[in-house]
Amino acid sequence: MDKFVIQGGKPLAGRVKVSGAKNAALPCMAASLLTEDVLQLENVPSLGDVRTILVLLRHLGVEANGGGGFLSLKAEKLKSFEAPYDLVRTMRASVLVLGPLVARFGRARVSLPGGCTIGPRPIDLHLAGLEKLGAEIALNEGYVEAKADRLKGARISFDIQTVTGTENLMMAATLAEGVTVLENAACEPEVVDLADLLNQMGAEIEGAGTPTIMIRGVEGLRRASHRVIPDRIEAGTFTVAAAITGGEVLIEDCRPAHLEAVTAKLQEAGVEVEVGEDALRVRSFGRPKAVNLQTQPFPGFATDMQAQFMALMAIADGRSLITEAVFETRFMHVNELLRMGADIKVVGNVAFVQGVPVLSGAPVMATDLRASASLVLAGLVARGRTTVSRIYHLDRGYEAMEKKLSAIGARIERVK
Repeated sequence: MDKFVIQGGKPLAGRVKVSGAKNAALPCMAASLLTEDVLQLENVPSLGDVRTILVLLRHLGVEANGGGGFLSLKAEKLKSFEAPYDLVRTMRASVLVLGPLVARFGRARVSLPGGCTIGPRPIDLHLAGLEKLGAEIALNEGYVEAKADRLKGARISFDIQTVTGTENLMMAATLAEGVTVLENAACEPEVVDLADLLNQMGAEIEGAGTPTIMIRGVEGLRRASHRVIPDRIEAGTFTVAAAITGGEVLIEDCRPAHLEAVTAKLQEAGVEVEVGEDALRVRSFGRPKAVNLQTQPFPGFATDMQAQFMALMAIADGRSLITEAVFETRFMHVNELLRMGADIKVVGNVAFVQGVPVLSGAPVMATDLRASASLVLAGLVARGRTTVSRIYHLDRGYEAMEKKLSAIGARIERVK
């Protein structure tokens, strides 16, 4: 099992390019099930989660070829309509095949999903939405079984915003008969990216990026070529890497508009941020100032950036309050930061972070994807040596992180 060994205390300097967004690539790949024609995707990151869904699509019968960020997918004929437990248990995004399978083929059998242990994220909203579209849903032996002759448009109001739920039902509705309206829909850029792809394929979707999305069902979808958007969470992680080490880094191939909540908090903390058309330059001198934040759905501060920002606040001047309002139990990185000398107390969904002048290197263990990133960031600024184990979590969402960090001056290596 791989681990990172980090010698901290060196400011980062240089430029780093952002990879394609994992959370956009996965639903775009699932969308290949909606057409018998070829779907071509560019800027697909080489990640554990991408490889997992590729294995799943091939299991279903999708022809998949490519490399170097390019994928060609063709779901002309499927050999299976079941997403088995062994393939789904490691990644909850696998549930994204459910809507497309039912919409195009009229049936699906999908194992209930797994993924990071950051609190329960049930798919009840997905299933309730599919039932409103006319699907018959049953739960048997840990599997969702769905069938429908043809889905029919409906008005669906989500009790809470759900990104994968919005994406799943948006894909299903593209082939439904009539008009579907999704209310209280997720507004994340990844939802907009998927809608852009679906519209290229011949779908009729309006309102993506707002809480109300309208989909007019069509008879079929066609071939398309699409470039996946940059990963805003990877870009945000590198902004914090520059800030926490007191460095200066140019973050290229990103979309600054997707990072406004993060850059606003960095500026509030005294970090200099220059915004370009597709780049951010981040400079930091001395300790950051403590700031408070609360995670929220987009365009608020992303829950996927909470752990990284907590690492920054661990060395800030003053006390900060970090409120996790999206996922419960997403403070599992706190105990590992405490091992490095951080001063953090958690009460319910609020972490009280008293900044300390310096962190100390220590052996730590990653518990989920973004927790892994926070421990790497803490290791970059800590005195001495930090060993981060179980980085297979990190490999699910960051492409060649150690190579990108090394290129801008970090002393980090992957050890078997």
